[in-house]
Amino acid sequence: MWQGIAYGLAAGALWGFIFLAPQLLSAFSALELSAARYLLYGAISLCLLVPLWPRLRHKVTRADWIALFWLSLAGNTIYYLFVAGAVQWAGIAPASLIVGVLPVTVTLIGSRDHGAVPLRKLVWPLLLVGLGILSVNLDVFMHAGSSTHGWGIKLLGIVCAVGALTCWTLYAVGNARYLARNGHFSSHEWSVLTGVVTGLQALLLAVPAFLPPLMGLHPASGGDWRLFWLVCMAVAVGASTIGNAFWHAASRRLPLTLSGQMIVFETFFALCYGFLFDARWPRMLELVAIVSLLAGVSWSVRLHAPTRDA
Repeated sequence: MWQGIAYGLAAGALWGFIFLAPQLLSAFSALELSAARYLLYGAISLCLLVPLWPRLRHKVTRADWIALFWLSLAGNTIYYLFVAGAVQWAGIAPASLIVGVLPVTVTLIGSRDHGAVPLRKLVWPLLLVGLGILSVNLDVFMHAGSSTHGWGIKLLGIVCAVGALTCWTLYAVGNARYLARNGHFSSHEWSVLTGVVTGLQALLLAVPAFLPPLMGLHPASGGDWRLFWLVCMAVAVGASTIGNAFWHAASRRLPLTLSGQMIVFETFFALCYGFLFDARWPRMLELVAIVSLLAGVSWSVRLHAPTRDA
């Protein structure tokens, strides 16, 4: 279990950067960010697939390809479109904290799975997580007037964050259950296959994102485009390739009610990166949200620990 927790923490540290990237590249649209990230992720995964393919081609079935398509669509392609929009319109803190409700949604859905702690024992930890989410939403709208974006744009960002939450809940539960039923893939193999399928989906995003007429109207300069591809490459390698491999390894070792809690590390690191980028300390409600989320998840981890380790 502790090995799975370590993998989950490592994935969160790498995933947290995906919330900073849209802020670094605010001149670019969510569509451009998603298309570039996953085109690069797909290219890297294709290179990694070449030495594995002689062995994998005998293992991958039609059902596997269908599962990979839907999981990649929900957990990567659509998810990051929503995340990028949420960050650019609502900010890093609200976007990451709303997506941070994932421990609650994944736990609620996974509470009937084998190896899960009974839901009644998780009531208080989940209430703490809920308090954190309430606090950050209050903070968002209390400071909407002082932001460059008004209430309407902030609300649109919140809607995008909720969309990202929904997509990744479906992905986390579906991916964990599929891997539990199909043990013939290693974490690395599954991650590489996911990347290849996501890259193919990104080709469709690239058509509207990078058509010459649209790029000709783009306000970004040549230097901006160099930064764009550098940041997208960093996200593709760090968050998508390495981070996803860590997550698949964690999913194999932890029940859904605990692996869902590990997603809070993504929230924690995203907040740290965001506050460093903004060069500010968290406001009081943001601090309440952070403490509540971390306390709720830590409590849940202790409930899952074997008695001798608790």
